[in-house]
Amino acid sequence: MLFGIDFGILFPIILVALVFIFISLIMTIIPVGLWISALAAGVNIGIFTLIGMRLRRVTPSRIVNPLIKAHKAGIPVTTEKLEAHYLAGGNVDKVVNALIAAERAAIPLLFERAAAIDLAGRDVLEAVQMSVNPKVIETPVVSAVAKNGIELKVKARVTVRANIDRLVGGAGEETIIARVGEGIVTSIGSSQSHEEVLENPDVVSRTVLSKGLDSGTAFEILSIDIADVDVGKNIGAQLQTDQAEADKRIAQAKAEERRAMAVAKEQEMVAFVQEMRAKVVKAEAEVPLAFAEALKEGNLGVMDYYNMQNILADTNMRKNIARSTSPEQNDPNPNK
Repeated sequence: MLFGIDFGILFPIILVALVFIFISLIMTIIPVGLWISALAAGVNIGIFTLIGMRLRRVTPSRIVNPLIKAHKAGIPVTTEKLEAHYLAGGNVDKVVNALIAAERAAIPLLFERAAAIDLAGRDVLEAVQMSVNPKVIETPVVSAVAKNGIELKVKARVTVRANIDRLVGGAGEETIIARVGEGIVTSIGSSQSHEEVLENPDVVSRTVLSKGLDSGTAFEILSIDIADVDVGKNIGAQLQTDQAEADKRIAQAKAEERRAMAVAKEQEMVAFVQEMRAKVVKAEAEVPLAFAEALKEGNLGVMDYYNMQNILADTNMRKNIARSTSPEQNDPNPNK
C-alpha cells in the first residue's frame, strides 16, 4: 500500500478498463457485428475484407447492406463491383434497389448499365419505375395560329416511358416538351381554320405523335393527349389592321412630301415672277431715259415721239374696248 492506495484492488479495475478500451477499439476498426449479419444472411465475406474497406476509407455498411439485399433477391453482384462504384461516387444502395426492381419487372438491366446510369447523374431507380409505370408530362400553354389568322392556346399531356438503353446520353424532359410544342405549332399552322382543330383536336395529337419526337431522348412517347384548347386573339385581323395603319402612314408621308414639293415649286415660281416684274420695272424705268437720250442725240424727233405716244394711247384704248366688250364682261353670271 502506497499513500493509502491498495494496488492489489486497483490493478484489476485498470486491467478491465484497458481490456474494454481495446475491445471497443477492435470493434470500431473491425465491424464484427456487420460481419456476423452478413454471415447470417448467407453472404460469404471475410473479416479482412471489411478491415480493408476501413483502410480504403469505405464505409462497410454502405457495401454490405446492399450486398445482403442483392443476395436475397438473387442479383449476382460482387463486393469488388459495389466498392468500385462507391469509390467512383455512385449510390450503391440505389443501384441495387434498381436492379431488384428491374429483375422483378422482367426488365433486362445489368449492374454495369445501372452503375453507368447512376454515375451519369440520373436516378436509375426512378428510371426503372418509369419503365414500369409511365409518367405523364404536362406541357405549358402553347400558342399557335391557324391559316385563317385565329390564335389557339393549347395544353397537352404527354405520356412517356423511360428507355433504359438511352438513359446515358439521351435528352431529358425539356427536349420532349420543346418538341411537342413545336409539333403542335406546326400542326395548327397547317390547318385551314381554327374550327378544324376545335372539332377534331385528336388530329393534332396524331400528327405530332407520328413525327417520332422521342428519337435521341431517354424516353419513349406512348401518347400525346390535348388537354385544353382555348381561342385567343384574331392575329390575322390584327396584322391586317397594323398593315393598314402602316400603309396609311406611308401614304400620309408621301402626300406631305408632295405638298412640300408643290409649296416649294410655288414659292420658286413666285420668286421667278417677282424677279421678272423687277426686270420689267427696271426696263420700263429705262425707257424715258432712252427717249431723252435719243432726243438729245437727234436720233428721234419731237413728232416721232408724239406719234409713238399716240400709238401707245390708241393701243391702250383698244385694250380697254376689247376688255369691256368681251363675253366674260357681258355675262351676268360669270361664276357659272
